[in-house]
Amino acid sequence: MKVVFPTCCGVDVHKSFLVATIIKTPKDSLQPSYQKKRFSTFNADLNRFADWLHENNCLDVCMESTGKYWVPVFNILEKRGVRVIIANPKWVKAVKGNKDDTKDSKWIGDLFRIGLVKSSFTPAKDIRILRELTRYRYKLTSMKSSEKNRFQNAFTVCNVALDSVVSDMFGKSAIAITDYLTSDENFDPQHCVSLLQRSLKKKVDDVLASIEGYEIAPEQKYRIGIVRDHLHYIEKLIEQVDICINAMVEKYDSALSLLCTIPGIDRSSAITVISEIGVDMAQFGSSKRLCCWAGLTPGNNESAGKKKSVRISRAGVYLKPVLVQVAHAAVKDKLNPYYALKYEHIAKRRGKKRAIIAIARMILTAIYSMLSTGKIWNPVDLFKIDMPEHLKEQQLQNAVRQAVRFLEAQGLKVS
Repeated sequence: MKVVFPTCCGVDVHKSFLVATIIKTPKDSLQPSYQKKRFSTFNADLNRFADWLHENNCLDVCMESTGKYWVPVFNILEKRGVRVIIANPKWVKAVKGNKDDTKDSKWIGDLFRIGLVKSSFTPAKDIRILRELTRYRYKLTSMKSSEKNRFQNAFTVCNVALDSVVSDMFGKSAIAITDYLTSDENFDPQHCVSLLQRSLKKKVDDVLASIEGYEIAPEQKYRIGIVRDHLHYIEKLIEQVDICINAMVEKYDSALSLLCTIPGIDRSSAITVISEIGVDMAQFGSSKRLCCWAGLTPGNNESAGKKKSVRISRAGVYLKPVLVQVAHAAVKDKLNPYYALKYEHIAKRRGKKRAIIAIARMILTAIYSMLSTGKIWNPVDLFKIDMPEHLKEQQLQNAVRQAVRFLEAQGLKVS
């Protein structure tokens, strides 16, 4: 057994207190000594905890990522120069029947001492703040979609089938008609027709037929008004969050411009990607580890020579949906058919759903390479796609150079 951290600390974090165990291993012995102490999670006590660590020359701390309770502890220790490892609870789970707060902190420390704890990805503070804003914006967008569905359903239960005629219930014509139906005016078909935009003039009969016979009670009108007001309020909140996000990402403009060269990625999705993974790819080590962290790699569940499942994991709750959305946009990009051709090739063998996940992984791999090297999107096999001859020749030369470098790395001489 090799001791990786001779002096370290395991921490069991709760909402109102934490239990810490400092473990010291002498150079001439493998038998460690333990010091246990309990602190509250108030800032003053957390600073006393940091002082206690410094007094014992302990600068390596490991704790579980328990909800959000680890964040205040991490903030104080990071500021005080202590290296903190945040571990996924599944890697430090204690054995049943041998659990309490003191034993949990000791167990975490013992595992960390001999290097058995995998560190979770924790970006820099400015990226963490940006992540909070982008995730809040995602929640607001989800709330906006929910309110739109409620607004539409409120008319459906009142025998208004306008959503079967118009393509968008929140277009100019549809909004004008729904406002008119929820007003206190008596229904006039001719006035309703006058509210339609030019694009819906040819559907006048269908619009009137979808409204004819409707019944909206005063209480239902009141509820529809509340939903509409809440929807406008959410839209204003999203605008305010966007202003704050745009101010924060000004220093990442070069990285954003770089990512926007990838087909399917716009500025909004590029901001979300950077807020989730940051701009320093050295923290992941390789593109494979990044894809695994994002939940885009096939599962590995094999026993007795039989593969039981290759499903992707549930990781990347916020990053994976954005990459899948980007992948859908990339395979529909007519100006650059690179990902479209790859998608068609994979979809024939593996199906459309697996193919789109494969494209999302390709895009994330490209993001890793671009943020690592600072180069724009330029795949080595891009020459296979229809493009101008001078660009095709340049891509072919790049592919040859990469092949030569690979062969020389393997010890072969290439003339």
